[in-house]
Amino acid sequence: MGRVEKAGLRVDETLAAFINQQALPGSGVDPRRFWEGLSKLLHDFGPRNRALLEKRDELQAAIDAWHLAHRAAPDRAAYRDFLTEIGYLLPEGPDFALETPATDPEFASVAGPQLVVPITNARYALNAANARWGSLYDALYGTDAMGDLPQGKGYDAERGARVIAWGRDFLDAAVPLAQGSWAEIDALSVNASALVPALKDAAKFAGHDGDAATPSDIYLRNNGLLIRIVIDRSTPVGGQDKAGISDVVLESALSAIMDCEDSVACVDGADKAQAYRNWLGLMDGTLTEEVAKGATSFTRRLNPDVSFTAPDGSRVTHKGRALMLIRNVGHLMTTPAILDRDGHEVYEGLMDATITALCAKRDLDREGAGNSVTGSIYVVKPKMHGPEEVAFASEIFDHVEDVLGLPRHTVKLGIMDEERRTSVNLKECIRAAKHRVAFINTGFLDRTGDEIHTSMEAGAMLAKGEMKVQPWISAYEDRNVDIGLACGLAGKAQIGKGMWAIPDRMADMLTQKIGHPMSGANTAWVPSPTAATLHATHYHKVDVHARQAEIAALERPARLDDLLTVPLAGGRNYSDTEITRELENNCQGILGYVVRWVDQGVGCSKVPDINDVGLMEDRATLRISAQSLANWLHHGIITETQVMDTMRKMAAVVDRQNAGDPAYRPMAPGFDGVAFQAACDLVFLGRVQPSGYTEPVLHARRLQAKAEQAHG
Repeated sequence: MGRVEKAGLRVDETLAAFINQQALPGSGVDPRRFWEGLSKLLHDFGPRNRALLEKRDELQAAIDAWHLAHRAAPDRAAYRDFLTEIGYLLPEGPDFALETPATDPEFASVAGPQLVVPITNARYALNAANARWGSLYDALYGTDAMGDLPQGKGYDAERGARVIAWGRDFLDAAVPLAQGSWAEIDALSVNASALVPALKDAAKFAGHDGDAATPSDIYLRNNGLLIRIVIDRSTPVGGQDKAGISDVVLESALSAIMDCEDSVACVDGADKAQAYRNWLGLMDGTLTEEVAKGATSFTRRLNPDVSFTAPDGSRVTHKGRALMLIRNVGHLMTTPAILDRDGHEVYEGLMDATITALCAKRDLDREGAGNSVTGSIYVVKPKMHGPEEVAFASEIFDHVEDVLGLPRHTVKLGIMDEERRTSVNLKECIRAAKHRVAFINTGFLDRTGDEIHTSMEAGAMLAKGEMKVQPWISAYEDRNVDIGLACGLAGKAQIGKGMWAIPDRMADMLTQKIGHPMSGANTAWVPSPTAATLHATHYHKVDVHARQAEIAALERPARLDDLLTVPLAGGRNYSDTEITRELENNCQGILGYVVRWVDQGVGCSKVPDINDVGLMEDRATLRISAQSLANWLHHGIITETQVMDTMRKMAAVVDRQNAGDPAYRPMAPGFDGVAFQAACDLVFLGRVQPSGYTEPVLHARRLQAKAEQAHG
């Protein structure tokens, strides 16, 4: 790997070429100022970053020692006093209100789904950005949302009729007519600035396109979200429909997180350059991807804005793309992409902050269909531990704004509430960046992984599946909303909920995920554009802003003690069958994800579980599985021999599940490949990994695999 010298830094030549030849030209930032500013950040903030990580280790050592001394008779009050004494649990300050300026409507006034996609995959990134609008008819027809899957390859008119009926029921609930049902109409038109037939609430008519007497599109609005009714009798669906409606298109993914973290496998300068290159292309509107389908191919690019005629006759424009956020990496990892003046790897989060903001500046400087209408850059910062680390992140962006010549607080911060020390101090975490926070979000998987690791010495934990019904989880989810509302996020920032991880189970998602808007969350994560469209129907059923007002008026207990209740198995004796099932499920999931990460550099994918049900897997799911087994191993519920035997057994299962992938390298029967070794490391070394994170093992093994592949 070649390097170039820049302001005391030794920069990977691929990354340096990207910055000098693509990111800096046209940015308005002087190259010398940029490199000197980045060097100052890396050298001045690096030691502070290291000190924060050392504090994590010191607190963990103290907690381990306390649990070892009190394992026989843990006392809730004594535990809470201890956490306060060591500075893990901080006193809450006075009430305050968020002061973040100029957030976009997708954060401030409209609630809807959010996508999270790996930024290294241009196709996925474009699909996510373009998922602002989605066909409800396609989502219903092509999934199990109505209870079954389509059969055959041609258009099934009977299934189409079911889709039309489902769509009519949706319209009756979201935008009811003044008289009768949407199922009864045979035509749509516009007369005297109103829809014909009339709506029960005339204000829900947003406009139309085409001739008023025979429009091609009708636009309606409910709970701030647009619904587009497409009229085209020449199509099979429109020809089948007595009103000529060929589709109902919903405003779906209002926002999308382009991820540099859990869903990617970026371990060196070339990987990081690819991530930044795609982000720049999204921000300046130039990103494209050639997509082949059968014998044909086409170029995928960012969708244009949508325009139509408003009721007053004016022409209005509405966004055609999701509002895009960029998720940087956390404070933990260093990267060989840049070496400092002493030859040490720099902290990747510091590098991310500077370069992703440089790329995003392109959006602020261009005219036309851009990303933020308020001149903001949205950065999600994951895996922060407590207010001190949040304040540090905010200082980082002070420096970045100064280097790039941006007004203070241009960069808005998203706090992932996914580490235990952040959860128990959430109010103070928000206070620490009260001029930047635009987003808080719960992350059950990482949060559970940290719960297990933090309390590793307390005893054996419950099986992974049982964690979801423990008191600390409900306290965690409720407190995230309650504290967010108390800190004034309503009307300014997103309060988010986690991912639906089973992309092929849309009927179940429709039944269960309405709980997220009902909880007061104004966004929640979905695994695909199709899922975003289906989840959008929940935001038509639930007025989230009204629901937030209801919740804010409640006097719900703070439940800090519940949050601090460790989910121990206690005296439970798991049967041999239960232990085997838990071992096999976790080992299979770990191997299925890790083999793609290490061998192919795939950071997020739909991985078949032990029952061949596809689950969305990323490093968060990996962390909880690895920590669960590491805990049981540490406390003698399972043995090293059992784990290794199960790993070998499940490797053969994963090999079978990937038999159709020509790029796949089997793990069995040798069990000596880098990927298999990485999976074993995650369990056998899991107890000593920092905070139980998987990144150190994965990065080291991926770099090893890349080196081996490069040398044949």
